[in-house]
Amino acid sequence: MENNIILPRHVAVIMDGNGRWAKKRGLPRTFGHKVGTENVRKIVKYCSKKGIQYLTVYAFSTENFKRPEEEVGTLMKLLVEYFNKETEELRQNGVRLNVIGDISAFSPIVQKAINDGIKKTKDCKDLVFTIALAYGARAELVRAVKMICNDNVKDITEETISKYLYTFDMPDPDLIIRTSGEQRLSNYLLYQAAYSEFYFTDCLWPDFDEREFDKALEEYSKRNRRFGGV
Repeated sequence: MENNIILPRHVAVIMDGNGRWAKKRGLPRTFGHKVGTENVRKIVKYCSKKGIQYLTVYAFSTENFKRPEEEVGTLMKLLVEYFNKETEELRQNGVRLNVIGDISAFSPIVQKAINDGIKKTKDCKDLVFTIALAYGARAELVRAVKMICNDNVKDITEETISKYLYTFDMPDPDLIIRTSGEQRLSNYLLYQAAYSEFYFTDCLWPDFDEREFDKALEEYSKRNRRFGGV
């Protein structure tokens, strides 16, 4: 990839296709999630290497609770393992962990792993790695409206709403990537995506490696972002 490529400041990813990746290989969906989690590690490192400042991934939506109990249980176990095993390496590499969503929906064990990871990396400044967990954009907007009402805010602007979202302390995503061929947001960052560039690929998440990520960055670099102007 060319050295003068224009990089997005904030990349958001809908990591789709773990189950299909496993099914194609005659493996259980849970194995696909395990491999997909390992791929997160690879992409976080690559974003840090490239100098991208914010990476946000959609790991578990509010709707995902409807999945089979065994699959949800495996996802929770993988979450705990990720936070417990990866936090120290992330800290050493200057990566700050962040989570958006209603983690009160998780068990105390999962919540503790998440909160410990956030606390241990809170002073890191090279890359903000945000994981969307028990997250839904519509629920996020409802939460924001309730908080604005509770605070009795009178002058409500776009900036006001932004300040009450989970993402209040980060820029809106410049680029949103979705793997596996699906072309929809699936209740992800609806307010924040107003002027995001979208990149859809048929590549399943476990196969989305550095080369595939470069393809997305190259495509983004070709876009003319006018933000409603000429």
